[in-house]
Amino acid sequence: MACLLLAGAPATAQDANTPAPADEPASAEPNRPADPNRAAAAARNENASDGGLPEARRSYGEASASMQQRVARSNEQLKRVREQISEERIPLTRELNRLEAELDRVRREHRDKVRKRDTRQLNVTNLKRDIDARKKEASFLSNSLLSEYIRNLETRLHIAEMQLYEDAIEQARNAAGNDTLSEYEVIEAQTRVLATSLDRLEQILGGVRFEGKAIGPEGLVQEGTYVLVGPAALFRSADGKHVGTAERRQGSTEPTIIPFEDGADANAASRLVTGEGEQFPLDPTLGNAHVIADTQDTVWEHVQKGGPVMIPIAVLAGSALLVALYKWLALSMVRAPSQRRIRDLLNAVAEGGKQAATQRARAVGGPTGQMLETGVEHMDEPRELIEEVMYEKVLATRLKLQRFLPFVAITAASAPLLGLLGTVTGIINTFKLITVFGTGDVKTLSSGISEALITTECGLIVAIPSLLMHAFLSRKARGLVDQMEKAAIALVNQVSKRSSRSADTAA
Repeated sequence: MACLLLAGAPATAQDANTPAPADEPASAEPNRPADPNRAAAAARNENASDGGLPEARRSYGEASASMQQRVARSNEQLKRVREQISEERIPLTRELNRLEAELDRVRREHRDKVRKRDTRQLNVTNLKRDIDARKKEASFLSNSLLSEYIRNLETRLHIAEMQLYEDAIEQARNAAGNDTLSEYEVIEAQTRVLATSLDRLEQILGGVRFEGKAIGPEGLVQEGTYVLVGPAALFRSADGKHVGTAERRQGSTEPTIIPFEDGADANAASRLVTGEGEQFPLDPTLGNAHVIADTQDTVWEHVQKGGPVMIPIAVLAGSALLVALYKWLALSMVRAPSQRRIRDLLNAVAEGGKQAATQRARAVGGPTGQMLETGVEHMDEPRELIEEVMYEKVLATRLKLQRFLPFVAITAASAPLLGLLGTVTGIINTFKLITVFGTGDVKTLSSGISEALITTECGLIVAIPSLLMHAFLSRKARGLVDQMEKAAIALVNQVSKRSSRSADTAA
């Protein structure tokens, strides 16, 4: 313990005399960790004997001096490092502040650029949406609106105006189907037609005169001049021989000259076309009267359009008509019984004169008179026999009167069925034409449609009168039979009364 104290005392004293660094307090020096050399010297001092004490002190002093030198060098080095740190701290702090400011600036710029990028992306998205909307509008304008307008314009143009606007309309129609053209070029071609139509409206209100051609009454193409005012058009050939209205005729793609029937109208039209007159001969129907006249068929042409089914319908119609006429004449020639003569017959039967009654019955005439005459001949027979004899006459007369009437009824029933058959065959022919020619041209389908409708029409035309004639003739025949039965019952009752009186007289 004594050695340790001695070894520790000088070190402590020497350390106390060592100047402390400027940046650290002096009280912090005792807290330094023990030096390993110092500890080794202390250990050697403990193990040394009392005789080696001076040697130990000398070794300890050397070690202490060495340690002090090392500590001094370390302190100097620490001082220099601290001074260097102090010198470098300010520039580094400035650089750090500068870099932090630069970082803030860069971050702000990044945020601004990100915000601008997002805004631009949103604007690009909106622009793309607007572009798509404009493309759809342009597509609708080109494919739907303008195309529909051009089609309607073509149908509303006067046939004479087609010679003026046919090229523009054809170019617009071809542009719509041309894949090599841009959408702008297609719309440009279609808008030219729109501008042309607006110019047409301004011209047609005040009248327009232009050169053109038309088909004359002989079927030859004539060169001449048109005058178009509103929906009415006049044409005068170059030689002045053909003057009239220019109208569309069925089956023709060129305007046809319809000559004026009145010479004054023709003269006024000719002067107007040449610019010498002011009167405009106007057709109030705008040519519809001529069109309707052209579409009207004769009876034979109408029947021919019905096709082969019209043959049995015509045969039935003719046969039913002949039978109906025959039966009407036959029934009209049947003599109806006179009520006065029947009363005379009944009075004669009541008086009991058989010969007088026979003469009265023969005077009635007709099938009724024959029946009554037969009944009078058997007036002395039993009632049942008289009834059977006269009923036999009634049956024979009924069969004779109703003969051929069922044929008229059959015609009334079968004619609509034949018309329905013609309708089916007409529809079949229409579908065949659709298979060959398609549905683009309605005129190619008119034959099948006409066959389908005309057969039904004619079937009903035959059936309805046949039904009425059958009802009329049947009612007339039934009326004659009813009169016979009425007369027969009256005769039988009168004979029964006479027999009862005879029996009472005999009793």
